[in-house]
Amino acid sequence: MRQKKIKTKKQGGTVFPWPLKKRMKSCGKLIDISVPVRAGMAVWPGDPPVELEQMQAIEKGDAANISRIAMGAHSGTHVDAPLHYISGTEGIDEMPPDALLGPARVITVSGGARGEIGQKELETHGIGRGERILLKTANSAFWRARHDLFHEEFVHLGAAAAGFLAAKKIRAIGTDYLSVGGYGGEGALAHRVLLEAGIWIIEGLDLSDAAPGSYELICLPLKIEGAEAAPARAYLRKFS
Repeated sequence: MRQKKIKTKKQGGTVFPWPLKKRMKSCGKLIDISVPVRAGMAVWPGDPPVELEQMQAIEKGDAANISRIAMGAHSGTHVDAPLHYISGTEGIDEMPPDALLGPARVITVSGGARGEIGQKELETHGIGRGERILLKTANSAFWRARHDLFHEEFVHLGAAAAGFLAAKKIRAIGTDYLSVGGYGGEGALAHRVLLEAGIWIIEGLDLSDAAPGSYELICLPLKIEGAEAAPARAYLRKFS
């Protein structure tokens, strides 16, 4: 069969399909599931506050606008590497390229009266090996309301549920608040169970606009040498 030619436009030595915008439309609309980084936003207790400061401004006669950003690695939407809880393991700069790029599934969970997601609730979703699972909960509403105070009571993953996901050998887990584990209690244990199993963790997502279902996940953390975590920008694209 004769292959159809595709017009291309060369940029910086790389050949891209052209027009790219037209081709992307057929793949579904991109949904931004990152939270905006802003001064004073909610952070985990004890973490550095987020600070944004304008150092130079055109309006003040400077040649350009220049900002200074100061924040912890676990602020807003971010990715946890195994190094976060396990010394001598992979840092964020060593994340495999395919860890957070590829098929993913958004599932809705409630955590029940205590807000703790258990194994039984996860079992109803038929989770399989190698999946990237994003947990959509009531937490996403915190981001939309722009709450600047940390919520101690948020929907989170229990240690037993983390063990269930580890046994399933999923590729990655995403959650819509600042930690996959709860505040105090078994929060640290849930992290360790997941990270020891080689599961990469995305925290601080806003899944308000993502209905349950299958998507393409595009999540890339900053490549910070030797760091245990890094801020990230994350998108979903519905499979057509």
